[in-house]
Amino acid sequence: MDAVPTVVILDYGSGNLRSAERAVQRAGADVEVTADPQAALNADGLVVPGVGAFAACAEGLHSVQGERIIGKRLAGGRPVLGICVGMQILFERGVEHGVEAAGAGEWPGTVDRLTADVLPHMGWNTVRAPADSQLFAGLDPDERFYFVHSYAARTWDLESGLAGQQPKVTWAHHGEDFVAAVENGPLWATQFHPEKSGDAGARLLKNWLDTL
Repeated sequence: MDAVPTVVILDYGSGNLRSAERAVQRAGADVEVTADPQAALNADGLVVPGVGAFAACAEGLHSVQGERIIGKRLAGGRPVLGICVGMQILFERGVEHGVEAAGAGEWPGTVDRLTADVLPHMGWNTVRAPADSQLFAGLDPDERFYFVHSYAARTWDLESGLAGQQPKVTWAHHGEDFVAAVENGPLWATQFHPEKSGDAGARLLKNWLDTL
């Protein structure tokens, strides 16, 4: 019998921790919510959640040395999954209301406000995933996922990825195209909330756990 993977939900003061914890548990992991660096480094997988403003989340991440934890894990090929603003803070910087804040810097680029008639982008939307995506394996191309955001990465500038693998970028559209998910070696992330996306989100989380 396969061992149950261990996952840490990184607690750096951002909300939505418990719903992420429950969803990852249901997907089949042994889950702990903590800011303890050693636990976060030792777990099979690390989830970086995030809701609210980029600057506040980035400040919280830096306060627990989250960017160092993420960097150390990735240097060792250890999986990390960012969710919503937890994805956004993996980029170099974010700009909200004219305020620029530094992210973890794992990916080049800036997270800024979507150009759309209606913001926030809130509700269900489809995505365009690469044919060879592991994250979306077994999911119908018309499957819908739950988004809540006004800001996003609107371009993707990284050609060569971690572990020498070409990054797989999934796109969605709300007013304009934006990055909906990324698979970059051991670093994966989604702009939508898999924990709020029903059966499709559960399958996606299971696909991630299967890589641990």
